[in-house]
Amino acid sequence: MINPRTTAIIAIDLHRGHLDPNVATMPVPIEEGRRVLENTKKLFALARKYGIPIIHVIMQIRQISDNLTEASINPFWNAVENARESLTPHRQSQIFKHNILGSIQAEIMPEVAPQKGDYIVSNKKRLSAFYGTDLEVLLRALKVDTLIIVGVNTNTCVLCTAFEAFNRDFKVVVISDCVASMYGEDLHEFALQNVSRCLGWVLSLQELEDKIKEAL
Repeated sequence: MINPRTTAIIAIDLHRGHLDPNVATMPVPIEEGRRVLENTKKLFALARKYGIPIIHVIMQIRQISDNLTEASINPFWNAVENARESLTPHRQSQIFKHNILGSIQAEIMPEVAPQKGDYIVSNKKRLSAFYGTDLEVLLRALKVDTLIIVGVNTNTCVLCTAFEAFNRDFKVVVISDCVASMYGEDLHEFALQNVSRCLGWVLSLQELEDKIKEAL
């Protein structure tokens, strides 16, 4: 059972930087992006039906100078860019241009845009939705104990957030229909297995609705 009164949705990085093929700097495969958007739109409708709060968490990176951003100080990201490698198999990635504050890439996709009553955490800088943000303060204020985590990327930001939620003693649920990875299907599947075997529950959208109905 999932009690909607003590549950919140954490929607991670559903922005143009990953999901809009026309401007994405770190794109997921187009078909995967469409799948995530279509199913997350259904998830949000379900959440609003049952009064589950939706929290949008977005990475936004400050441009410090012409050659320096808050991302370029990370040694691994810096090494990847300097070597002109790509994080996205068979596609181009641009770490230092990804989700610069005020850029089009940092905009949430219109299909899943925040509505009245939603919450936005817009100062995520790394892979965790908790690190350096006020997400935990908001969750404690909402008095929730269960987190439904969706978004991009399954094996980085979703997985890292699942670990940190687990460490804070939240119940962790990841909706398999609503996550995808730019890093490849193998790491997407690995992350779902890691959650289900170590951290919490992996459910389909239909399974989630069934478990909500069980609690009512």
